[in-house]
Amino acid sequence: MRTSAQMLGLPIISISEGLEIGTVKSLVINPEKGSVDFLTIEHEDWQVSVKAIPFKKVIGIGEYALTVDSEGAVIDLNEIPIANQLVNKKIKITDARVMTRKGELLGSVLEFFTDEENGHVIGMLIKIKDKEVILPSETVLTFGKDILIVTEDAPSYFLENPNQLLNSDDGEEGTFFDEGMEIKNKQIELLKGKKLIRNVEDPSGNVLFTEGSVLSEEDIRHAQEVGPGVLVGLSMNVEA
Repeated sequence: MRTSAQMLGLPIISISEGLEIGTVKSLVINPEKGSVDFLTIEHEDWQVSVKAIPFKKVIGIGEYALTVDSEGAVIDLNEIPIANQLVNKKIKITDARVMTRKGELLGSVLEFFTDEENGHVIGMLIKIKDKEVILPSETVLTFGKDILIVTEDAPSYFLENPNQLLNSDDGEEGTFFDEGMEIKNKQIELLKGKKLIRNVEDPSGNVLFTEGSVLSEEDIRHAQEVGPGVLVGLSMNVEA
């Protein structure tokens, strides 16, 4: 599972040639499938045409780079009508408003989570009034240009932790395994002793953890109490 922020700006490495062929500029969303279908490329030598990589051509998405088999994975969007149409639709998920089918505004999307194996959007981090929650993508009816339309019962699907998106129970609709303490202990194990490379704020914009500080178990438990958005912030802003 990867957030959009974890993919944007990553160097793209060709395994066969052993060279960097650009960086990830944007994620192209397919609203019909609810997935990231293409990654556009930033490259100083490609100013005239828009180049991209089909998500299915991605070999792996690591902390420091995204890899493809060869430079042959790169396509010119102007030569692929379907890809070009998706780019022109300009579907965005981050910053989109979340509204139920009956017109109730729930909040706005702060970030979204993608299955790195197939590009499917599996959930979103959304801000609702003074709190942040995780909304599974099963509740989304429409991925629009500026608005996500969700089912009326979407609030009943809210999760506290993005890791719960990986533990959906397909045998019973709307049921998710809550790993509770096991998940929290795993978060502590992964983050304890790591140094922050930038400030991390709470949902109100107050700085909770400052750049350069080393995370203690107490810090991580405090972040768990504040909400999933802070935990995502810690995970994304620590040294390797």
